[in-house]
Amino acid sequence: MHRTIFTTPLVNRFLRAASLAFLKFKGWKIDGSLPPGQSKYVLIAAPHTSNWDLPYTLMVAFALQLTPYWMGKSQIFRWPFGGLMRWLGGIAVNREQSSNLVAASAAALVAADGPVQLIVPPEGTRSKTRYWKTGFYWIAHTAQVPIVMAYMDYPRKLSGLGPVFVPTGDIEADMVRIKAYYAQFKGKNWQQFDHQ
Repeated sequence: MHRTIFTTPLVNRFLRAASLAFLKFKGWKIDGSLPPGQSKYVLIAAPHTSNWDLPYTLMVAFALQLTPYWMGKSQIFRWPFGGLMRWLGGIAVNREQSSNLVAASAAALVAADGPVQLIVPPEGTRSKTRYWKTGFYWIAHTAQVPIVMAYMDYPRKLSGLGPVFVPTGDIEADMVRIKAYYAQFKGKNWQQFDHQ
């Protein structure tokens, strides 16, 4: 995969140290790690209820020494911001060559030539939402990669990587299990997050 802010040596070391110091100062506890033997994952980013989720997610990614990426429409990778978007972990997805973003994202994940943790928020929005979008699930299932249940709990100041989940294709049964795990966590604006 292309070099990002997470794989640029000097920048990575500095931002990891700064992230660890800031999280410790704020009283956050970070836990978990990626299991060995697998280089590609889809990471659920939940609960996602605030703009603060992004900087905290980036700091946790530095603290855990992850190499996260995210998918974006190819239009945002055009000049003059394309280089910056890629350096921040963006992967351009051409939706015109695919019937939907899930298929295009899965294809990009399969084609990646290095470690990739693709971060996907299931709510798809910071606004109050009743139903989770299932794109993260179908990307993982289509690309045949496991899901890591990453979490961020603001009241307890806990964040990290939870269990690995392998999608079976029975989305109704699998989503019940996934949401049951996330029922223990609360986002910054937890009233906006519905586990149903």
